[in-house]
Amino acid sequence: MSSEEMAVQQLSAPVTIFLIALFFGGTLFMSIMISKKKENADGYMNAGHNIGFGIAATSMTATWIWASSMYASATAGYTYGISGPIHYGLWGALMILFIYPFGRRIRAVAPRAHTLAEVMYARHGRSSQLMLAGSNVLGSVISLTSNLIAGGALVAMLSPFSFTQGIVVMAAGVLLYTLWSGFRASVLTDFAQAMAMLGAVVVIIPVVFFAAGGPGMFEAGAQNLTPQQSNFFSSDAFLHQGAPYIAAVLAYAIGNQTIAQRLFAVREDLIKPTFITATIGYGATVIGIGMLGVMALYLGMEPMGGDVNNLIPQMATTFLGPILLCVFFIMIIGALASTADSDLAALSSIMMADVYGQNVAGRKKANPKTMLLIGRVTMIVATAAALYFASGQMSILDLLVFVGALWGALVFPVIASFYWGKVTNAAFTVSTLVAVAIFIPVRFEMLPMITPVGLVVDVLSVVGVGVVLGLMAFGFFGLKPALWVGSIAAIVTAPFGIGFLHDYHVLSGSLVAYAVSTLVCYLMSFRSKESFDFALIQKRIGSFDSEEEPEKALDDDTTSKR
Repeated sequence: MSSEEMAVQQLSAPVTIFLIALFFGGTLFMSIMISKKKENADGYMNAGHNIGFGIAATSMTATWIWASSMYASATAGYTYGISGPIHYGLWGALMILFIYPFGRRIRAVAPRAHTLAEVMYARHGRSSQLMLAGSNVLGSVISLTSNLIAGGALVAMLSPFSFTQGIVVMAAGVLLYTLWSGFRASVLTDFAQAMAMLGAVVVIIPVVFFAAGGPGMFEAGAQNLTPQQSNFFSSDAFLHQGAPYIAAVLAYAIGNQTIAQRLFAVREDLIKPTFITATIGYGATVIGIGMLGVMALYLGMEPMGGDVNNLIPQMATTFLGPILLCVFFIMIIGALASTADSDLAALSSIMMADVYGQNVAGRKKANPKTMLLIGRVTMIVATAAALYFASGQMSILDLLVFVGALWGALVFPVIASFYWGKVTNAAFTVSTLVAVAIFIPVRFEMLPMITPVGLVVDVLSVVGVGVVLGLMAFGFFGLKPALWVGSIAAIVTAPFGIGFLHDYHVLSGSLVAYAVSTLVCYLMSFRSKESFDFALIQKRIGSFDSEEEPEKALDDDTTSKR
């Protein structure tokens, strides 16, 4: 497709300005409606642990769906065929579901917590807390940067405005409505953003499908696919996309503050229905968007500029009329804004609770007014940093992989710390550091995979398969079934995995991180004489506001009796 044809489909400058003003003006209005003359620190971080089902479920869905995840799902469809979006969306959706049994335990142990790192401070001490908090600071800044880049690219492609103008407007818009009320503004606006995304997907995907040729497109374009792309049970799709993503999203789910923040905010008795609903919403939306990539593959479309991230806007400009192109524009802005405001809220909570509240002033001496100031300054600084990184259009893939691996190395130590009293601070810290140290050379192919090295990597990867599946089973069924599932999974995988898993460095790197952190943490803990009293966590974590007002429910269903 020529650039001239592409330009015909661009939105005019007045229309672009109107859409941006409509979206961010609406979210700002919603934020003003719930704002208080006197905000309190705890409400700013977790909305008083009193969010109802509707707001919580849509907020979880909107946060999990970010602009890059839409682009990545379409890329998976274009690269691996129809099984690509299934692997991307299905496993991501199931990981939301797998969070809730662990989430119920975490809330039971720490019902008044603000961050997961804060709980690690109460459970272990400073090093574990700062390790988890530090990984989240890095991850949220990178996520914020990625969403601004997606927004800038969207504006540059669909309007007369430049990439730089796009990222500045997106950053200013998100910061404007999030700054005053923090997390409360984030979750409330997520509701509108999620509705916009879901509604757009329901309309846009069928329109593009029929405009591109309908069912006949699959028959006419079958010759554009390789045998692996044509195969719904493609081994390439599973080993390159599905399996690594299973490991990555489990790590993201357990270690990421944007998810933990919603876990701590939703009313405790609504955790299960919230996560089940978010599972369905995420899967339907992301798999649906990924089908745009599948259609582009069947149509033989070449990505504009050779960049597969352009596939979604390219499909939109090719097959959508002016009205639906405006709807599409709002959908992508909603996806990036819903995650960007979550990143800002997560960063502010970490700086308020973990840095100032626990390590600078101490919980009993922390000044709530100072905490609010720190939270707002954090949002401004984080936005400026993300703008700086986004303006250079830096490649953030390696950093994203690094942060994902760090969370993978943290998964077993974090989960074990909520169930097993023997886990020590030293075991938590050392196991995580060793896992990351081994992951880096495996993931970035720094080691020659000769027979001894490759064999060790394969064995650890097989153990990692057992750990991942065992942890999933543990959340729902308990320890004994988890041990059986993990052991059987490792035994079944061994004959097939040993000898070739090291060739898939993304997958093997993540699995090695799981395996090493689990083995080291267990070996350093099982002989420990420590038996931690989990009741201490509730005593060590509480509200920072001395005279905390009950937070008004953000959803009508929270007014019902428990």
